[in-house]
Amino acid sequence: QVQLVESGGGLMQAGGSLRLSCAASGSIFSFNAMRWYRQAPGKQRELVATISSNGNTHYADSVKGRFTISRDNAKNTVSLQMNSLKPEDTAVYYCNADDYNHFYYWGQGTQVTVSS
Repeated sequence: QVQLVESGGGLMQAGGSLRLSCAASGSIFSFNAMRWYRQAPGKQRELVATISSNGNTHYADSVKGRFTISRDNAKNTVSLQMNSLKPEDTAVYYCNADDYNHFYYWGQGTQVTVSS
């Protein structure tokens, strides 16, 4: 079955930037909305950013003005550009997508750690 695989996570000092990417492996699908979630230790999973099939975007208040979500429909990929990183951005980041058959797909997550 199709899998989503995140990449680009790592360790960064506060104020730095990282770019996360998520790509589908296996069969090629056309996705509807694509999203990034994150989960910090001891906290609930949080919706960070969403991009619809027509390019509309939404962001959590905590990342507005710092993060940008984008997608490449031809490649079925979604990216998250993270600027001005803060220690509170430290979390495991997950990509998510749904297709037009109403199936939801998740990646396994990539760790982002921001040091002060």
